[in-house]
Amino acid sequence: MEYICHYMNIGPEEEIPWEQVPAVALRDVVAGAAPRLRTEAKAVWTKDALRIRFECEDDHIAAAMTNRDDPLYDEDVVEVFIDEEGTGERYIELEINPLNAVFDARVRNDLAGTIQVDTSWDADGLATKVVRGAGTTMYDISIPYPNFRNRPEEGTEWRWNLYRIDEDPAGKRHFWAWSPTGAVDYHVSRRFGALRFAGAAR
Repeated sequence: MEYICHYMNIGPEEEIPWEQVPAVALRDVVAGAAPRLRTEAKAVWTKDALRIRFECEDDHIAAAMTNRDDPLYDEDVVEVFIDEEGTGERYIELEINPLNAVFDARVRNDLAGTIQVDTSWDADGLATKVVRGAGTTMYDISIPYPNFRNRPEEGTEWRWNLYRIDEDPAGKRHFWAWSPTGAVDYHVSRRFGALRFAGAAR
């Protein structure tokens, strides 16, 4: 799995023309089957930040949490895991719910079943926005580069995965991923796909 993340020469306050950005679809996290609802994700990199959008078909909202680092994964949420080093052992986890509440953490994964999630870390300058429409919810996430060890360059490759948890009107929870993990477990880091940065900053 690979996503080509194109450079866009745009300022931090400017809107991304998302309609021009290639999208990927999320699927069932276990077997990759077609999901109940459409979820697409897109990303670009600018001189300041990695910017990500989720475009979600939505027919039911299950969200009440509003505090930072609440267990948003117990309700509707979109999630981004980014592994800059590519080892699967250290990565950041970001979650946004339909109320624009944020969960952000640094994760250590020993690849043998032990996960340590440090929620004391707050992503510096993180900006998020949620827009809910008729049957849709859109999430915009901007992650400034000081949150990473190195600023990406043309040709840089990180590992990442994109997820969504959604509760249907009957109360059943659905788990979707860009790169299916083979289990209802988003921390299977060996199944992360590649995030490749294309285009040179100008």
